[in-house]
Amino acid sequence: MAGPVAFFALFFAYPVAAIVGRGLHAEGAWQFGRFGEVLGRPDIREVLWFTTWQALASTALTLLIALPGAYVFARLDFPGKRLLRAVVTVPFVLPTVVVGTAFLALLGRGGLLDELWGIRLDTTVWAILLAHVFFNYAVVVRTVGGLWSQLDPRQEEAARVLGAGRLAAWRRVTLPALVPSLAAAALMVFLFTFTSFGVVQILGGPSFSTLEVEIYRQTAEFLDLPTAAVLTLVQFLAVGAVLAVHARTVRRRESALRLVDPARTARRPRGAAQRLLLGGVLTTVVVLILAPLAVLVERSFDTPAGYGFGYYRELGTVDPSGGAFLVPPIDAVWNSLRYALAATVISVAVGGLAAAALTRRAGRLVRGFDALLMLPLGVSAVTVGFGFLITLDEPPLDLRASWILVPLAQALVGVPFVVRTMLPVLRAVDERLREAAAVLGASPLRAWREVDLPLVRRALAVAAGFAFAVSLGEFGATVFIARPDNPTLPVAVARLLGRPGELNYGQAMALSTILMVVCAVALLLLERIRTESTTEEF
Repeated sequence: MAGPVAFFALFFAYPVAAIVGRGLHAEGAWQFGRFGEVLGRPDIREVLWFTTWQALASTALTLLIALPGAYVFARLDFPGKRLLRAVVTVPFVLPTVVVGTAFLALLGRGGLLDELWGIRLDTTVWAILLAHVFFNYAVVVRTVGGLWSQLDPRQEEAARVLGAGRLAAWRRVTLPALVPSLAAAALMVFLFTFTSFGVVQILGGPSFSTLEVEIYRQTAEFLDLPTAAVLTLVQFLAVGAVLAVHARTVRRRESALRLVDPARTARRPRGAAQRLLLGGVLTTVVVLILAPLAVLVERSFDTPAGYGFGYYRELGTVDPSGGAFLVPPIDAVWNSLRYALAATVISVAVGGLAAAALTRRAGRLVRGFDALLMLPLGVSAVTVGFGFLITLDEPPLDLRASWILVPLAQALVGVPFVVRTMLPVLRAVDERLREAAAVLGASPLRAWREVDLPLVRRALAVAAGFAFAVSLGEFGATVFIARPDNPTLPVAVARLLGRPGELNYGQAMALSTILMVVCAVALLLLERIRTESTTEEF
C-alpha cells in the first residue's frame, strides 16, 4: 500500500487541501461560517437536489439500458463483436464538451429530431440523462461484462437441471456473483454523473446546474473562492459517504467464484429470444451510440465549399493572428497519445499495487483505503487543476514546466478504474490456490505470477484499456495545466469550440473525429489481445 498511499497523498490530497484552504482561510482565521451562508441559499439547495436526483436517475437508466449489452458482449458470439465493443467505448473518452455538443446537434434547435418530427429535448432533463447514458454505457458493458464472461455457465445450467426456471436460475446463481461488478459499475456511473460538468453546462443551460458546474461558475466567473471551497467540501463529503456505504455493503457479498476462460462461455445466438435480444442491443447501439458519433463525423466534412477535407487540412497550419494555439492543432494528437501512454503505465502500476493490497483483507485500514481510491472521481476536476498549479510550483516538486504533470493528473482518474476493474476478479480467486503454491515452496511473488496473473490478465488488459481511454479524454484538470505549446486533444477541441467562426467549429469537429478514430483503433487492438487459457478452475 505504500506506493499508492504516497501517490494519492502527494498528487491528490495535498493539492485539494491547499486550494480549499485558500478559499476558507482568510485574514488569519478559518471562515467556517461560510458553510451556513452558502448552504442556506435557495439556489444552492436547488443545485444540490438536482445534482443528487439526476445522478441517481442517470445511474438507474444506464444500468437498465446497458445490462442487456453486457450480457450480449459476454455470452454471445457474433460477427463484428470486437469492433463493436471498441466502438461503444469511444463515447467514454470523448470530452464532455463534445458529448454535449453532439447531443445538442441531435436534440436541440435545428437538430435531427427537430428536423424530422419537430421535437426538441434540449430544454428538458431528458437530454442530460440520455447524454449520460451515452457517455457511461461502456462502463457497465466492460465492468460487468468482463466478469460475466468468466463465470462458469455450468453452474446456472445445473440449477436449471434441478428444476429452476431460466429467470430463477439467473437470479439465484448468476446475479449474486455479479453483485460486486454491478456495484462497481453503478458506483462509477454515479460518481461521473454526480460530478457531471460539460454535458450539463451545454445541455442544461441556465435551467440546470450540478455542483461541478456551480463550482466552475463560482471560481472562473465570479472569483468567489470561499463559495467554491464550501461546494467542493460538500461534494467531497457526499462522495465519501457513498463510497463508505459501498465499501461496507458490497464487501459482504464477495466470495470465491468459478471462473473460466471467456472463450468457453461465448456462443452463437440460439433461439428467437437470444436473437431478439441481440437485435435490440444492436439497435440501441446504433440509435444511442452511433448516431451522435455520426453527427460529429458529418460536421467535420461539411465545409462552406461542400463536403471535403478542408477542416482537416487546416489542422496542420498555425493561425497567423495568434489563434488558440502556438502550434498546429494536429500536434495535439501526438501529445495526447504520449500523455495517455504515460498515464496508463502510472495507473496500472499504482492501481495494480492497490488492488493486490486490497485483496488481502487486512482490516479496516485497507477497507478505508478502498473507498479513498475512488475519491478522485468525485472531487471537482476544477479544484484538482487549480490545486496542481498552486502546490507543484516549488522545488523539489516544481513540475509546472515538466510534461509529466499532465499524465499525473490523468492517472488520478485512471487508477480508480484499474482498481475497480481488477478487484472483483482478484477477490474471486480462491485463497487456497495461493496457499497451495506457498506450501509447494513458491515465494509470494512467484505465487502471484503463477496463480493470480494468469487468471487476471484479461482484467488487467481491460483495466489498461480503461486507463488509456480516460486519459485520452480527461479534460477538467488538464485544461488548467496543459501548456499552450503542448495541448491535448480535449483541450484543443474545447479551445476551438470556445472561439467563434465556422472554421474553428469545423476544426473542433475534425479533431473530435480524430480522437474517436484513435480511441477506436487503440481499443480494437486491446480486443485482439488473447490470454492463454488456464485449465485450473476455482
